Amino acid sequence: MGRAAAIAFAKQGATVVIAARRGDQSQDVISHIHDLGKQAHFIRTDVANSHEIRSLIEKVVEYHGHLDFAFNNAGTEGKFAPITELTESDWEHTITINLKAVWCCMKYEIEQMLTQESGGVIVNTSSWLAKGGLAGSTIYSASKGGLDGMVRPVAVEYASRNIRINNINPGIIDTEMFRRFGNPEDPHDALVKAFTNHIPVKRLGRAEEVAETVLWLCSDAASYITGQTIAVDGGYAIPGHRVA
Repeated sequence: MGRAAAIAFAKQGATVVIAARRGDQSQDVISHIHDLGKQAHFIRTDVANSHEIRSLIEKVVEYHGHLDFAFNNAGTEGKFAPITELTESDWEHTITINLKAVWCCMKYEIEQMLTQESGGVIVNTSSWLAKGGLAGSTIYSASKGGLDGMVRPVAVEYASRNIRINNINPGIIDTEMFRRFGNPEDPHDALVKAFTNHIPVKRLGRAEEVAETVLWLCSDAASYITGQTIAVDGGYAIPGHRVA
């Protein structure tokens, strides 16, 4: 989803900065964007380290002078297991990356956007599991539920300063993370079949569909939207519909 979003923003003329730990994959995206004749570069960042997050924002401003849009998409599925088989270390790892890191990213992004007359827009990646549940997802669901709990108050705090903040809540999207659990290319994959049978549109989502939602939330077309959690899930988590 991060790759798709970076490419989508670049196609619209944005100068893209990719922040991640994995340099090789990030450089592949940078090369693709350069091939499109657009601008992008990579800053190695471990979001588990708040000092690196702060340094990232400082470098973005040093290189480009301002920060207009931020897509906080880094995350981990952590360990899925019954709660009695999980440890405090499992909890701390997932909560640090999925919740604390996003809190820190928003803190430093907002500090910069407050210095800009134009303000800015922030989009965070939450999940349908913020409101749903799977066996074994206690820590992951807690981390994403925390994101949804944060977005409303922080949006209220800075709405009058021309800063908009929203979450996207992807459903079952065909990503590298999902493919660690199931194989969408195998028509007999039990997990994929189980999910698609309960998705009203009867297919997995595409990363590009998530990216287009992020792009829209950052555009003037969404200028009156802030503090929201936007489901991108093919109807999977519609109230009253089976979600697990």
